[in-house]
Amino acid sequence: MHTPSGTYIDCASGTFNLSLGYSNRQVIDALHAQLDRASHLSSELTRDTSAEIFALLREFLPSHIEAFWFRDIIGSTANECAVRIAQKATGKSDVVSLFLSHHGQSALATGISGNAFRQQSFSLPFAGSLKIPAPDCAHCFYGQTPDACGMMCARRLDDFVEYASSGQVAALLIEPVLGNGGNIVPPPEYYGVLREVCDRHGILIIADEVQTGFGRTGTFFASTGVAKDLKPDIITFAKGAGGVGIPVAGVVMRRELDVLEPWEHSTTSGANPLALVAMEETLKYIRDHGVLDQVAATSGVLRSGLRELEDRFSCVSNPRGVGLMLAFDLPTSGDVARFIGLARQHGLMLRGSRYGFGTAVKVRPPLITSEEEAREIVDRLGSALTHFEKGE
Repeated sequence: MHTPSGTYIDCASGTFNLSLGYSNRQVIDALHAQLDRASHLSSELTRDTSAEIFALLREFLPSHIEAFWFRDIIGSTANECAVRIAQKATGKSDVVSLFLSHHGQSALATGISGNAFRQQSFSLPFAGSLKIPAPDCAHCFYGQTPDACGMMCARRLDDFVEYASSGQVAALLIEPVLGNGGNIVPPPEYYGVLREVCDRHGILIIADEVQTGFGRTGTFFASTGVAKDLKPDIITFAKGAGGVGIPVAGVVMRRELDVLEPWEHSTTSGANPLALVAMEETLKYIRDHGVLDQVAATSGVLRSGLRELEDRFSCVSNPRGVGLMLAFDLPTSGDVARFIGLARQHGLMLRGSRYGFGTAVKVRPPLITSEEEAREIVDRLGSALTHFEKGE
């Protein structure tokens, strides 16, 4: 299938992992050079390189994050690593997560995630998994409004710990912006209230920044931007950290949480040379080429454009997001599926939410997307929506 112009704009950044697009020369040239040296080494042999990359990463992290564990290449196992850290450090077992959350595809990560349809065909629930309502203000579980609720969805964690847990809650695992759940951005006050409640119960906070990290929300990590009041004890990342789609993941944490022995969490390809090179060059490119400023400028164009589309089309509602992690709603999940197919004919590659069960259309182009390209995205969305409303 070809669009009239013969080109596509990938508004899904691959699977949200092509943060620098498909062909960033700096990253690709470094990967070619590394392939000529060695394609694989054990993580024990790349520890010094990992430490050097972490030193580069430190300037983008909250100041209290001082240790790392780079033995993963996917977000699922990075989140499992964070759970192991929390359990070992606290001596407790339970993990709290949110309705609508998505933390990965492995058995443990699926069991912690907050959607029943992902577990219904399997026996996956993670023992000690406790799920609480998400801060989805457009569909508040408690029927409240943000201006008057006192962040009830965060404060009620007290009750869940008291009445629904085993009394042994080790950690809260949370996406600063709920990605696959519908691109849900909590109210700014939510993060600080959640931190207060967790501190009261001695619960560690794990920020799952697999989707939000490496510049996606306009700061390098959401934990230093929109979610700075969350003050997470542990941060996980993956996806965009490889720049051009190279799998790489990691966990960073407060120094006193650096408790794992090498045999307690490791993967065959974790911290392999190609992954580390991709992460290092992606980090340097974002730092040296004003990418975060580009994200801010492009985000402004897209957010304004999505609001204009809401005004023009009755089917569009609730445009939302931060940085280049944006979305809008259509009335039904069936509408989303039909629109994504139609948008492809207009040169846009889009993805929906909740694996096709949600109503969000996500708009997440690579971080290097220009303002001109953002205007083209809005134009193509408008053309596709025009045909969509005509039933074509």
